[in-house]
Amino acid sequence: MERTFREVNDVTLHVVSAGDPADPVVVLLHGFPEFWYGWSEYIKGFVQADYRVLVPDQRGYNRSEKPDGVQPYRVGTLAEDIVALLATEPCDSAHLIGHDWGGTVAWHVALRSPESVDRLGIINMPHPTVFTEALQSNPKQRQKSQYIFAFQQPNTPEKRVKQTNFDTWVSVMNGPSKPGAFSTTDFERYRQAWAEPGAPTAMLNWYRALGEYGIEPPRTQVESPTVLLWGENDQALIPELAPKSMGFCTDSDLEQFPDATHWITHEYPDRVSELLLEHLKR
Repeated sequence: MERTFREVNDVTLHVVSAGDPADPVVVLLHGFPEFWYGWSEYIKGFVQADYRVLVPDQRGYNRSEKPDGVQPYRVGTLAEDIVALLATEPCDSAHLIGHDWGGTVAWHVALRSPESVDRLGIINMPHPTVFTEALQSNPKQRQKSQYIFAFQQPNTPEKRVKQTNFDTWVSVMNGPSKPGAFSTTDFERYRQAWAEPGAPTAMLNWYRALGEYGIEPPRTQVESPTVLLWGENDQALIPELAPKSMGFCTDSDLEQFPDATHWITHEYPDRVSELLLEHLKR
């Protein structure tokens, strides 16, 4: 694996890469509160399957740049980061795979810059239009999303989480997930990333930008062939969002995991990797 810092869309992103630059590119996008390390167990398998793999710390996370304010974290800007990242490789387009917020960014790249996306893999994140509608009209989803509204407060959420040495974020990941999904070493790595100067505020500013600017894309229909993997015991998302999202995809498959939570990528890494590679090879 190689670690580089790349200038994209007026920010510097820390990017882990592996594989032959001549091979088809796969970009793995992490969500909150992870960083590139959340995909670390997947990189080798994709390289062995003859893919060039890029795993960025998205803006605001870990070793990537953390612009001040809320506006730099609008979802359109986050999608532009990934399109600009592809321009640093000898490719015209790539496969995108995203979990959680990484899934939102991947959806938006496919909707805003469809020519940049070959195939799309989304893990436990609904289509943006489906999620917006659920936040507005579904009481169960609004209840599950109370944390999003709490994150809108300035300064307070990051102050509280730092006071507990990020125990709250550890609990968010470790509490609902399958036993053994995360190790002590994993959380040592996560705490180190969260302690980077400015990181907690920058990470939370993704949610503040969601509250201030929304996430509605310029179009709703996804043309890239899409697979959606869904852990049905997601603590933050109601299960009916998954099939509804398929209605906005021209060519799609839905794979549901009855026993998985939001942290499906860590609970069932072998099966998730297998399904993603099958999708890319079709």
